[in-house]
Amino acid sequence: FSIHALFLATIALSPVTATARSEKDATGEDIYPPLWDLAPENLLDFTMKDNKIVINAWNYLERLGMYKNLLSSSAKYFTAFGSQNLGNILWGLPLQHGWQFHTGRLADPSSVTSCGYEDGDHLCISVRSWWSCMNYYLAVIPFLGAVEAGLFGQLQYEIEILPPEERRADFCYSVADCRSRIPKLMDEWKAYFEVNNNPATFSSFKLDDALRLMWKAHVASIAHALPKFQDSLKYLSDPEANFGEDWANAVDFIAATHFPTDFQNTNHFQVFLPQRMLVEGDVLPSISDFSPEQNSVLVSLRALHKANKLTG
Repeated sequence: FSIHALFLATIALSPVTATARSEKDATGEDIYPPLWDLAPENLLDFTMKDNKIVINAWNYLERLGMYKNLLSSSAKYFTAFGSQNLGNILWGLPLQHGWQFHTGRLADPSSVTSCGYEDGDHLCISVRSWWSCMNYYLAVIPFLGAVEAGLFGQLQYEIEILPPEERRADFCYSVADCRSRIPKLMDEWKAYFEVNNNPATFSSFKLDDALRLMWKAHVASIAHALPKFQDSLKYLSDPEANFGEDWANAVDFIAATHFPTDFQNTNHFQVFLPQRMLVEGDVLPSISDFSPEQNSVLVSLRALHKANKLTG
């Protein structure tokens, strides 16, 4: 069955949530990722050092700024799909990142540091967080792939990503570094941005072609990162670790439908994701502070993952 149909069915069963959501939208609340207005809008808004643009991808605002620059630089390709760049299919990435931040999934799950906590370094992204490490491959790699594809034009400065305090070998930090370490993954993201950036294809730009390439790269990022950060699941409760793996598994199915990850679709869909971390004692399908629809989606993701494993 189609996970796309599953989510649409779940959403259709939820008139109350949908109404509440549209009222929220009307007030301008919760629509953009948290602190969106504070994220760097221009590559030169990041730190300049030794004639390089230096980006701290372990700071929420700076990682968000990479997405903001990707969206603004690719806006011209999506003018036919809605005003204010809201039809841009890259919205799925920063909105998902914003959901991770808002729900505490980027904070240090081992609680050894205050990274990511309200009473600590709130904007810090922890390298111990499974979610944040997985997301690195859906933030930094697309960004560097876009740089390599020429999305930002001819840059006069090199771009360097700062390493985290731990696990430095699990990431790459520049176009050249990523190109040497993960050439196939860089090729996938570069291909997506090149289709956008090619004047020959721009005139015949097809949204479904863009979605196919974007999802192909998205799935490749997750497939590469999943085994690498398997050990980080140990910091999470069993229900949260299961949800993380269920979610990563589901992306393959969502990708197959070419789900359009524009602003409106992604916002509508994310209402049905858990708005906090899952903890020991959370039992599906009756987590009391989750909506029936959120419980249903979690059950569906679990069933899909189990079925996928059973069928190989």
